Amino acid sequence: MAALFTGVGVALVTLFRDDGALDAPATADLAARLVDLGVRAVLVAGTTGEAASLTPEERAELVGAVRTALPADVPVIAGTGAPTGTQAAALTERAFGAGADAVLALSPPGVADPRPYYDRVAKATGPLLAYHFPGASAPGIPVDLLPELPVSGLKDSSGDAGRLLHERDVFAGDLWTGAASLVGLCGAVGAAGALVAVANVAPEECVAAFAGDGAAQVRLAAVERVASVDFPAGYKRAAAERFGTSVVTRVGG
Repeated sequence: MAALFTGVGVALVTLFRDDGALDAPATADLAARLVDLGVRAVLVAGTTGEAASLTPEERAELVGAVRTALPADVPVIAGTGAPTGTQAAALTERAFGAGADAVLALSPPGVADPRPYYDRVAKATGPLLAYHFPGASAPGIPVDLLPELPVSGLKDSSGDAGRLLHERDVFAGDLWTGAASLVGLCGAVGAAGALVAVANVAPEECVAAFAGDGAAQVRLAAVERVASVDFPAGYKRAAAERFGTSVVTRVGG
């Protein structure tokens, strides 16, 4: 099967009004602007999108707004990870009902073998992508279990180049990095692409790095070092400097 997308996708920030209310139209407008600059997929309600602060209704509103704002050939991926498979499956069903083209489920915290979790989530209709990010939900997904998961792709935000190459060797599904430092490596080894927060700020540099531009990869890493400070507020400040978007966050507020 063809990859859900190849190239650069954005782990989209979620924009809020000054009073902290969700601003789904502004978030969808930012997504459309990023697509115009070369982004080929949009992840909403992910880690960068402050998913933990969103209600199920807000998640669905975001998915619907972004899906409506984008061309049909640009997939909208919804973050639906949760501590239990039952919770993640419910979020997954709601996401597909709101118009998501695929879902990305972060592995559950404190679980060494996430196979039962992904089996439960996979019962919901639609493409399912696994998400390895031990910095947000340890311990993550063991590489040797990847071939046994009922998923069509994996996002790896560990930033571990050796692990990425191991995954490329043993995992037959689509592979995207979530680390800005590894965008160029993904392009070089034939991985599907990158799904990164820094694309909120520098989508053109992401696209160039994936295409093999080493200088662009160096510049992208420099942007990431600044934007990743005080996560996710740093990304919002950087996006605001370029696009005039809101800097309001809920996480930590």
